[in-house]
Amino acid sequence: MKTNAHLKIGALSERTAVSIATIRYYERTGLLPKRPRSAGGHRLFADEHKQRLIFIRRARELGFSPDEVRTLLDLASGRRMTYAKVKTISDRYLADIRNRRTDLKRLERVLTRMVNQCRAGEIADCPILEALGR
Repeated sequence: MKTNAHLKIGALSERTAVSIATIRYYERTGLLPKRPRSAGGHRLFADEHKQRLIFIRRARELGFSPDEVRTLLDLASGRRMTYAKVKTISDRYLADIRNRRTDLKRLERVLTRMVNQCRAGEIADCPILEALGR
């Protein structure tokens, strides 16, 4: 690991678009290695931590779970490197996306019907509120 640890947590947060609280959470859960404190009491991060944090943020934005991110990080770092494992995780996630897309399309149809039934009149006749109350 490189020893160019020079970014304080606030600068790391700004450069990665990850909040300080989230960085601390990732440290607590082991997704990001805990950094020792400097003589001034600050945790200092190196460029490889910034890159790792960007990887984590992007994987989370894509919807990978923290455990899946941890596995992907292990694979990306060369530990337990198998393309089959990456493919298995990706296939499982792709199936999940397809299921959610099907559910969202179904929800869109139902909401479209309910919105089309709505009148601009009294709230008591609102089919959307009636359906939500069931």
